[in-house]
Amino acid sequence: MKQYSLSWGSHNLVLGKHYTAVMGVVNITPDSFSDGGKFFSFKTAVAQGQKLAQEGADIIDIGGESTRPFSDSVSVEEEIRRVVPVIEALAQRVSIPISIDTTKAVVARRALDAGASIINDVGALRLDAELATVASEYGVPIVLMHMLGTPKTMQVSPVYDDLISDIKAFLQDAIERAMQNGILKRNIIIDPGIGFGKTLEHNLLIIRQLHEFETLDAPVMIGPSRKAFIRKLLKDSEAKDIKPDHPLVETGTQAVVGAGVLNGAHIIRVHDVASTRATIKIIKAIENA
Repeated sequence: MKQYSLSWGSHNLVLGKHYTAVMGVVNITPDSFSDGGKFFSFKTAVAQGQKLAQEGADIIDIGGESTRPFSDSVSVEEEIRRVVPVIEALAQRVSIPISIDTTKAVVARRALDAGASIINDVGALRLDAELATVASEYGVPIVLMHMLGTPKTMQVSPVYDDLISDIKAFLQDAIERAMQNGILKRNIIIDPGIGFGKTLEHNLLIIRQLHEFETLDAPVMIGPSRKAFIRKLLKDSEAKDIKPDHPLVETGTQAVVGAGVLNGAHIIRVHDVASTRATIKIIKAIENA
């Protein structure tokens, strides 16, 4: 497993055989699939960010627009209204880096000015060309994620010629596009996009073959937390869907976390940081025994 050192501003993350980072999620949205509405107020969002930091998060990811399947976009103004005050408050309360989960350059700029220091772009610079300029100008790490189409369309019959090869080619193009726009290679993180235009079988194959993405020479992040494929696997065939916050779904998430770490994930994006930190500790002990 390749080791990477991300150093920028006052932050440093060494990722690889001995350490897998945890990105804790705070969705400031009314409609995210797993926790929509739970942290929609300023007070609850800031408290949750602090809680995740205390539980051992290495990064806090703040998002103001749902990217669940079939979701609608929100305006730039509304996204800024949701995220900027929370980022400003958290930046004064926690020392770990704050990530802004957005596809919009204007939102990213305002978030970085407010204290964020990572951009998490599910659009891989395809949805707003100016986002690359912002990342380059601020010199911050950026996550480039694979997705078929947009959140509105991505789960409409996703099909691939060759799943892993297609995703690798997409991410290689994204890396090259980023570098052509002034983003340093050492600041690029890749994400194969579990659940973003993927069937249940696609998601399982990505996790099993995660090591295949090593050839792209960038830290690999996955975001399996509470995703629909886990819920589908765990529910009885006759039963209704299991709710994302059901304890069984968190157990299933931790199974994926363990497999992801063993197969080469450098960063895991989750809702439950404490459980994930415990899972990684055990997996790393076994891996390095």
